[in-house]
Amino acid sequence: MPKDLYELGEVPPLGHVPARMHAFTIRRERYGEPRDAFAHEIVPVPELRPGHVLIWTMSAGINYNNIWAAKGHPADVIAAREKAGETEDYHVGGSDGAGVVWAVGEGVSGVEVGDHVIIAPGQWDETADDIRMGGDPIASKTMRVWGYENNHGSFGQFTLARDVQLHRKPADLPWDVAGGFLVSAATSYRQLFGWEPNVVRPGDPVLIWGGAGGLGTSAIQLASMVGGKPVAVVSTEEKAKVCRELGAVGTILRTEFDHWGRVPDEGDIQAYSEWMRGVRSFGKRFWAELGERRAPRIVFEHTGADTLPTSLYLCDNSGMVVICGATSGFQADVDLRFLWMRLKRLQGSHFASPAQCRMVIDLVESGRLDPCVTRVVGFHEIGEAHQLLRDNRQPPGNMAALVNAAPGQTGL
Repeated sequence: MPKDLYELGEVPPLGHVPARMHAFTIRRERYGEPRDAFAHEIVPVPELRPGHVLIWTMSAGINYNNIWAAKGHPADVIAAREKAGETEDYHVGGSDGAGVVWAVGEGVSGVEVGDHVIIAPGQWDETADDIRMGGDPIASKTMRVWGYENNHGSFGQFTLARDVQLHRKPADLPWDVAGGFLVSAATSYRQLFGWEPNVVRPGDPVLIWGGAGGLGTSAIQLASMVGGKPVAVVSTEEKAKVCRELGAVGTILRTEFDHWGRVPDEGDIQAYSEWMRGVRSFGKRFWAELGERRAPRIVFEHTGADTLPTSLYLCDNSGMVVICGATSGFQADVDLRFLWMRLKRLQGSHFASPAQCRMVIDLVESGRLDPCVTRVVGFHEIGEAHQLLRDNRQPPGNMAALVNAAPGQTGL
C-alpha cells in the first residue's frame, strides 16, 4: 500500500511519489558552523517540473559549497531564492549525488524511470539564448549550482534535477562511491585540460595545492596520466604519502613555510622582503621536489587568498594559474607586473561540461582513475562530515553520505 512517507532505504513502488521525505536541511536561524546549521527534518517532496527529473537519492557527496550555505556566507542562498520568488524557507543542499530516476517531467529526453544515474551539479536552461548561440553552458547566465544556488539537492530522500545533469552510473560501481566523486574529478579535469593552449602535456611540471583533497587527488592522477609531473602541497607527511602513491613526483609541506596570506605593501621594505624570501624559498623547494629547475606550467589553485600570490609568482612564463575556489578567502592579491610582463594567465574555472563529466566517469569505470572516496558516513552524519571538512580534519580524498543506499550496494 503506497504511503506518504517512507523510511530511509525503504523502497516505494517504482514511480510512486510520496508527499513527504527525509532531508538534511539548513535554515536561516541556524546559520553558523555546519554541525549546528544542518538538521534532519521531514519536508515536502519537490514538485516535478517540465524538463526535470525526480530522483530517489541513493548517496550524496560532501563538498565545500554547503559549508558556505551553512554559514550563510558569502551568499545567503535562502534569501537569494526568496528574492527570486521562491517560497521555501529552508535549504536542502548536496551538489554531488547518485540515485534512481523515479519520475520524468514534460520534455525530458535521454532518461527513463528506473535508470541508475550519477548527478552532475551544473544546471542550466538549454533554451537560453547564450547557449543556443554556441556559448559554454557553464558560462550561461542561467547556470546554477544544483544543491547550492537552488534547492532540493542530494541531501534529500528525493532530489530534483534537469535531464542534462544525468549520467549513466556504471553497473558495478557502488552507490556510495558513485555519489561522491564527480564534482571534484570533473572540476579537476576541466582545470587541467579545458583551457587550450594551457593544458597538461607530457613533461609539464604542475603545482597542485591541497593535493590530498578531493580535487587534488584527482588532479594528481589526471596530470600523471598524460605524462605531466605533479608536485603536491599538503599539510602532513601522511597526506604527502597518499599523494606520492597516486603519482605525485614530489610533495611539499606547507607547514614549513609562513609567508601565506595578503602581500605586505611594497612600501614596507622589510615586510615585503621577508615575504619575497618566503616565496623564493618555496620555489626552490618546488625545484628540489621536481628534480629540475623548471617553473610550473600549470598551477592548480582552489585555496585562494593564502596561496594565489605565490602561485602567480611561481607560474612559468606564458603558463597558467587556474582556480576553481577560494577556501582560504576570496580577497587575494595579484601583482599585475608578473601577469603582463611574463605573459601569464589567471584563469577562472567552474565545474565541467557534460562531455567532460562523461570522460571522467569512463576513466573511473575503466579503472584508470581512482575516485578516492575514502570515507562513507551515514545520513545522520551529514552535518558532522561538513564540520570535518570545515576544520580541515577530513581524510584524504572524497567523502560521501548514504541516503537510501546500504554500504557497498550497487543496484536497487
